[in-house]
Amino acid sequence: MAELVDALVSGISGATRGGSSPLPGTIQLNIERKARSVGFFCVCSLCLICESVFFANACFDLELESPDDCQTSCFLSTLQADARKYAALPTPFPLRRGGVLHSAQLAYETWGVLNSAASNVILIYTGMSPGAHAASSAADPCPGWWEDMLGAGKPIDTQRWFVICVNSLGSCKGSTGPASIMPGSVDQPYRMDFPDLCVEDIASANLALLAHLGIAQVAVAIGCSMGGMGVLAHAALAPGHAKHAVLVSSAAYGEPFAIGIRSLQRQIVLADPNFKDGKYASATEVGGMGLARKLGVISYRSADEWRVRFSRQRVRGASQTGFAPEFEVERYLQGHADRWTGSFDPCSYIYLSRAMDWFDLAEHGDGQSIESAYAKLKFQRALVLGVASDILFPLAQQQELARALARAGTQVEFQAMPSLQGHDAFLVDMENFGPAMAHFLNSL
Repeated sequence: MAELVDALVSGISGATRGGSSPLPGTIQLNIERKARSVGFFCVCSLCLICESVFFANACFDLELESPDDCQTSCFLSTLQADARKYAALPTPFPLRRGGVLHSAQLAYETWGVLNSAASNVILIYTGMSPGAHAASSAADPCPGWWEDMLGAGKPIDTQRWFVICVNSLGSCKGSTGPASIMPGSVDQPYRMDFPDLCVEDIASANLALLAHLGIAQVAVAIGCSMGGMGVLAHAALAPGHAKHAVLVSSAAYGEPFAIGIRSLQRQIVLADPNFKDGKYASATEVGGMGLARKLGVISYRSADEWRVRFSRQRVRGASQTGFAPEFEVERYLQGHADRWTGSFDPCSYIYLSRAMDWFDLAEHGDGQSIESAYAKLKFQRALVLGVASDILFPLAQQQELARALARAGTQVEFQAMPSLQGHDAFLVDMENFGPAMAHFLNSL
């Protein structure tokens, strides 16, 4: 097995042997890859049982329960798999705060078959960090960030729906963003020269993509976290374009606590000496991203989950001196930090984070009340899901969303999930979120 690991490391450009893997029975490999002129770091693990390689999404932990859970697809074909499609945005593409993009594009993936009336479209707006790869497909067998939610026979059933998931404008996973090469330049990315970005710009770009695809209306717009803000912006910019909505752990605006957390995360990145005002040579150099990620993970989960999951467990064999991780929760957070650093562009991170702070649905009303903004959305039906343990988008905000939509004439179904996992619950608690999603979509 050691020879296999060494062969993989030596045979792949940019690969290095990593440290201890977060997956049981695996060895971690770090593989630097190139995607459309943007470098990023992909953390993967070599399984010691079936000798397959797993790509660990930066947003959640991939856990192996038994050898039967191993994926046996060929490593090299998996490394090259890419189901993304690309669509050019209109040029020039104006942005809400006055900036303009030229030669911009969106990356997206699709599942299912569009029917003849184009009436079975589901559009997914992602959270801040996920890419368009929400689920596996024949074109890309790697598990997606919402693998258990999307697919044939799953809650978002691709045997019925034609699903589109878009990588947000401003991200670094195929769509134009601060990490993209500026038009007219050979190798110079925008970085801090990228124009101000708003959630409304993400929605405008998605509307342009749908027009490009010849889709005049989506049956359901689904958004999680920042993506829920995107769904609201979508409907505010094009009332009635989204017939129904699913808003998951989201809100019509950011509360002071969430703004404060995101502000501190940005300052941690900006204060990193290696950030160099956006002139870093590689995203892997900006260690502040790891610290920002630790703070983010703490806010994404709940204190009750930490207590149940880790208690005061010590790291086996940890040093009893100095300040190396001694508790299991420290090791867990450090693992997230290590996987995150280099996997997401720092400038994309701070731009998207700021866009969330700026979003306020009330700005789309008559200037007198937020109710006038809700009245513009024209959703027929909506499912609003929240989590009692969520401190970043507290349950009161989803309750407010549900009440306001109902007052505006939308038929609303609201559910408060008992999940322990806080804001991240929609990624991991399929036992609760899956049936709620399936019941709503099956009722349409």
